[in-house]
Amino acid sequence: MKNILKIISRSIVKSAIYIYCKIVYRFKVIGKNNIPQNEPVIICGNHRTYLDPPLIEITCGRYTRFLAKEELTKNKFFALLGIVFDAILVKRDSKDVTAIKESLKTLKNGDCLALFPEGTRNGLAKGEEVKDGAAFFAIRSGAKVVPCGIKGGEKGNKKVIITYGEPLDFSKHKGNKDKETLDKVTDEIMKNIIKLSK
Repeated sequence: MKNILKIISRSIVKSAIYIYCKIVYRFKVIGKNNIPQNEPVIICGNHRTYLDPPLIEITCGRYTRFLAKEELTKNKFFALLGIVFDAILVKRDSKDVTAIKESLKTLKNGDCLALFPEGTRNGLAKGEEVKDGAAFFAIRSGAKVVPCGIKGGEKGNKKVIITYGEPLDFSKHKGNKDKETLDKVTDEIMKNIIKLSK
């Protein structure tokens, strides 16, 4: 019964967000067919606003679990969204073993994991170091990475465009724990995200 209620709640909230974003931001989706539907996948996007996770949630067509910083639960609205959408909460700037295990379990179950390599909103613009979490999960699980670029939504340009790029396959590195490889994979993921977000 609890799972059924959660599925219904998720569906209702997704529909409400979809309608809101369609009316206010007139969003357009490009490349949705690039997202594999029957295998584990990691969606990585650029992070500009609080709107980014909901936009991916309502457009990717997959059951998706987001990695989100634990501090967001201090806001009751975001805490509720976290529960409804099964977010995986992460303690920032720490090796959160529980979150890592839950993320790998999500991929092992064949589901979709979504995260923002910038680690925070407008991380690149702030000069923040890009996190290697996406690369770690891709190499550890063998799951493909789908880069996502989000643009628009600013004052004077409300229309938002979400573009999903072709899947990146890093399975040849599976099991590799070398930092140089992690950095190389992270760099390739970010280059694709930046290209799609221009």
